[in-house]
Amino acid sequence: QAQLVEYGGGMVQAVESLRLSCKTPARSVMRYNMGWFRQVPGMEREFVADISRTGSTTYNVDTAKGRFTISKDDRKSTVYLQMNSLLPEDAAVYYCAAAQPESPAAVPESYSKWGQGTQVTVSS
Repeated sequence: QAQLVEYGGGMVQAVESLRLSCKTPARSVMRYNMGWFRQVPGMEREFVADISRTGSTTYNVDTAKGRFTISKDDRKSTVYLQMNSLLPEDAAVYYCAAAQPESPAAVPESYSKWGQGTQVTVSS
């Protein structure tokens, strides 16, 4: 029933990689800015990365640490988050979200559509 559906999460060991995917309704990635957020119990939802409808990207430097890359496939109407060199601190539920094109990136209030999340667990 969700308009945004995340998949690709799972359990990995430290320094391994995962690629998360977010399937959106037709042409959504061409109409909205798409973002990835993550959340752990007891913490606020944290911004990870955003990609605009034109392909411009924004990253949370503290979160991405040069290890994460956001991208999208317009034809497949899918946005991706490539996560390399994962660490236990990266474990969280990762959410895909859509925002109006002129809304500022990284601000949770900008995103009106959210997926149900996909769990990422990292063991050391």
